[in-house]
Amino acid sequence: MAVNKAKVAVGFAVAGVLMVFFGTVLTFVGPIIIDELIVKNTVIDPRNDLSYTMWKDVPVPFYMSVYFFHILNPKEILNGEKPMVEERGPYVYRKRIQKENITFHPNNTVSYLEYRTYFFEPSMSVGNESDILTIPNMLVLGAAVMLEKLPYPVRVIISTTFKAFKEGPFLTKTVEELMWGYESKLVEFLNQYLPGTLPMTGKFGLFSEFNNSNTGLFTVFTGKDDIRKVHGVDSWNGLTELSYWQTPECNMINGTAGQLWPPFMTKETTLSFYSPDACRSMELVYQRSGVMKGIPLYRFVAPTTLFANGTVYPPNEGFCPCRQSGLLNVSSCRHNSPVFISHPHFFNADPVLLDYVNGLHPNEDEHGLFIDVHPQTGVPLNVSIRLQLNLYMKKVSGITETGKISEVVMPMLWFEERGYIDGPVLTTFHTSLVVLPAVMEYMQYGFIALGLVMVVVAAMVYNKVKRSKCDAGATSDGDTSPSAEETEPLLPQDMN
Repeated sequence: MAVNKAKVAVGFAVAGVLMVFFGTVLTFVGPIIIDELIVKNTVIDPRNDLSYTMWKDVPVPFYMSVYFFHILNPKEILNGEKPMVEERGPYVYRKRIQKENITFHPNNTVSYLEYRTYFFEPSMSVGNESDILTIPNMLVLGAAVMLEKLPYPVRVIISTTFKAFKEGPFLTKTVEELMWGYESKLVEFLNQYLPGTLPMTGKFGLFSEFNNSNTGLFTVFTGKDDIRKVHGVDSWNGLTELSYWQTPECNMINGTAGQLWPPFMTKETTLSFYSPDACRSMELVYQRSGVMKGIPLYRFVAPTTLFANGTVYPPNEGFCPCRQSGLLNVSSCRHNSPVFISHPHFFNADPVLLDYVNGLHPNEDEHGLFIDVHPQTGVPLNVSIRLQLNLYMKKVSGITETGKISEVVMPMLWFEERGYIDGPVLTTFHTSLVVLPAVMEYMQYGFIALGLVMVVVAAMVYNKVKRSKCDAGATSDGDTSPSAEETEPLLPQDMN
């Protein structure tokens, strides 16, 4: 049976047009489908296996690296000389994060307590927890500044108490003791006879309140009614605003809890989060775009105004009383102890701070903080939060332990909390959010290209068939060959 090439060509053309139409529709509908899938999987919902697990248990390995500023000249400091420090570390701890007491509420919010536990990682550390270091004694030097306005005789009694309990201006302890606590007769005495004087009731350590503890009761939006609000903090410990600071703006609880953010970010988006440890909300700004193992990202960094004082950046006036720019006074939420937070090595701070201490060398690569986020989903891919703990110390008359110490903001340690997506989580994330959208994009353009090719080929075939028919018709109409009579041969009789 002969094949009707014309009909086949028309069929190919129709199929090609349909494929072009389908591909064109897909270019408009495809992104909408992807966005809908992102919205569906970003909502905090136990039915969303991957995203809910990431939110609940944080399967990404997190580490805290601690660097101490070991004091090289404690005796000279007491005589008024400039402190000399040497950075020791890192002492690395694996951080386990887990949410408990998860409770969903009718107003599309969910409450939880997030517990954190730290485990020392010797293989990743430079040194051991048995290393012995010397740092300022916060119990003595911090208390001296806090009590300097008391009557002179009272300050003398306080100094006598320090001596009775053998508490000096500097501590020489192991890393483990400095981190997680050591037995102190003075702490025991105060807790027994003056309960409530100190924030802790057991051992005294710089991170003793962090291990096996929670960060407070967070209530965040699930995003079910508005995906733009997902992960945003509704309240913390029942509070919708703080009372530590001097202005309503500084007391606002803004952003998320600092682990996930709403999807569909732009370069104008700011990364806001509330940090209970810093007692305030913080806001990072877009720096640049990049790629991590095939996944596109936006890098957000701390603006120079983050810890600027009120003189340099007036909106920060509410965080005062301030000292040099680059220091955040957290005494109001740390039992009035003269503690300041800054970037490590006073990075992005007033350069005069570096003049008061020898041994500091700030640079952005080592001491700047950043968060790399997948902009389409709000999921962080690589995180490095770096902060420094400083103690304001000075000579206080009547408290002889302070000697002739010059007024200085003394760096004690800095730490980095870091984590990044890797392993099976990265593979799943890459497949779901990079490979599948790319396949869909290639498919839509593939349909358009294939459809156009089919239309062109069909048109060529149809045109060829049509031309063949026209050529055959023209040959039939113009035939001039002789008739049978004209070509009949002559017979012999006809020749006569």
